[in-house]
Amino acid sequence: MANNYFQFKQFTIYQDLCSMKVCTDACLLGAYAASKMDDTVLNVLDIGTGTGLLALMLAQKTNATIDALEINTDAAKQATENVQRSPWKERVKVYNSSVQDFEPEKKYDLIISNPPFFEGDLRSANKQKNEAKHDSTLTLKELADGIVKNLSEDGIAVVLLPYHRTDYFGAVCEPAGLFAPEILKLKQSPHHAFFRSIVVLSKQSGTLKEDSMFIHDEQRQYSAKFTALLKDYYLKL
Repeated sequence: MANNYFQFKQFTIYQDLCSMKVCTDACLLGAYAASKMDDTVLNVLDIGTGTGLLALMLAQKTNATIDALEINTDAAKQATENVQRSPWKERVKVYNSSVQDFEPEKKYDLIISNPPFFEGDLRSANKQKNEAKHDSTLTLKELADGIVKNLSEDGIAVVLLPYHRTDYFGAVCEPAGLFAPEILKLKQSPHHAFFRSIVVLSKQSGTLKEDSMFIHDEQRQYSAKFTALLKDYYLKL
C-alpha cells in the first residue's frame, strides 16, 4: 500500500515514497495538456507515467484511449493500482516499458511527458529516485525520437522541462522533425525567475507563441491563470 496520496475532485492518486511524488508543476502539465484536447483526440500516450497522475488527469477530460508507459516496475504497479481505483479504468492501460522498447500498432493524437530532469547532476543512492529524476533511462534526444516515432502527423506532444533546458530540447527536437509552436514559461510567483517550461511540439512547423504563468500571486494565493487550469482537479480550488 502506498504511503502518500494526493486527492483530486474525482479521484485520489496514491504514490510510494520511493517513486516520483505528485508535484504542482506536473499537475499544471496535465491540466495544460487537457486544455489542448478536443473530440479529435482518440489515442493518447503518456511517456513516464510515474503514479499515473497525468494519464488520469487526461482521462477525466476526454473519452480517448490512454496508454501509459513506466519503466520502473514498482511505479508501474502503483500506476496500475491507481488506474483500477479510478472511474476511467476501462480507457487507461499501463505498460511496464520504456518508450525505446514500446512498439504500438497505432499513432497517437496527443503525447504527454514529464521526463527525468537532471543530466550529470549529483545522484541519490536510491536507484528508483535516480530513474525518476535523472535521464539515465531517457535522455531528451531519446524522448524526441520516441515522440516522432509515435506521434500522428497532425498530433501534438506536451512536455514539461526545467526552464534552463528548454533551448537545448528545441535544438534536439528540430533535427528529429519536431517543432515548438507554443511554450508556456512558469514562475513560482511574479518575483521569481522562470523555473519550468511546458513545450508543445508538432511535426508541422509554424510561428512560435510564447506565454507565461506564475503559480502564486502577490498575496501568495493561487493566480487566476493557475486556478482556471486546475479548478476541475484540485479539491481546494
